[in-house]
Amino acid sequence: MGWSHRWQAALAAHGAGRPGRVVRHDGSAVLISTAGGTRHFPVRSAAPALAVGDWVVVDDDRVLDLLPRASLLRRRDPSTGGSQLIAANVDVVGIVCGLDRPVVHGRLQRFTSLAWDAGAVPLVILAKADLVRSTAAIENGLLQQHPGVDIIAVAAATATGISDLLGRCAERTLVLVGESGAGKSTLLNALAGRELGATGKVRSSDAKGRHTTTARQLFALEGGCCLIDTPGMREVGVHADVATVDAGFDDLAELALGCRFGDCSHANEPGCEVLAAVADGRLSEQRLRAWNQLCREAAWAELRADPAAQRRAGRRLARVIKDAQRAKRR
Repeated sequence: MGWSHRWQAALAAHGAGRPGRVVRHDGSAVLISTAGGTRHFPVRSAAPALAVGDWVVVDDDRVLDLLPRASLLRRRDPSTGGSQLIAANVDVVGIVCGLDRPVVHGRLQRFTSLAWDAGAVPLVILAKADLVRSTAAIENGLLQQHPGVDIIAVAAATATGISDLLGRCAERTLVLVGESGAGKSTLLNALAGRELGATGKVRSSDAKGRHTTTARQLFALEGGCCLIDTPGMREVGVHADVATVDAGFDDLAELALGCRFGDCSHANEPGCEVLAAVADGRLSEQRLRAWNQLCREAAWAELRADPAAQRRAGRRLARVIKDAQRAKRR
């Protein structure tokens, strides 16, 4: 289940209890795998929120403690605006894109930003590769829009790329994310060599799939790979800071070093190397728009998480409104 010297060292600080890993979250209880077997433990409201993939310390009846996380994948909750935990202690975030539909670059960039924010490595998985004659052109297009991101093409029906993907994730934890119908559960079954996740049909009219995976769950596969399957995500809200967003735009950050001003916003400042790169074709305008959008979302997320910053922003807005009203009366 991914136990290593890192977790052994963390466990040494606890005098009692035994280690276990959260393999499924069922709301009021979590399913935890230990050396003695797998069973449900109740979730305590006062305890830290648990995510699939967490390592915990348990006794016979309850969860005693949460071991420090190596990584945490989360998104902005579309209903509350808060943080929604997806998976913990993941090494690779597999972003599954089904080739029975166009790749949505904005969605892909959001998933990439979530991966960097988690402290994991993003991996674009082109599923259903048997539906196209060649994935070369698609991969080249992705590399232009998302420089430096690793890509692998797989086809569960023909086993193309399956052993390669297993090899990449040996002794690591991989979480699969993507929209409904992208092929996550089918890919899980192909990697496992047996049916672990239910699969559903995709509507031919719009390539939309149904939620066949209803809960996040961790599976142990051959080669020491731990795989976390997740339900399809319709909305991918960024829950990161601006610095983390920049980590997914290395090409833009490198260009920004040539800007005349250190705090250049790449909007309309003179001497902006980023705008110059867009003008001469070195950087696509679409990529700059994606960076701007994610930075705005990240700044908004930071503001929502900081009550003091919200009050400061409210006071600034009140001053602006007051000044505008004074000017109108003149």
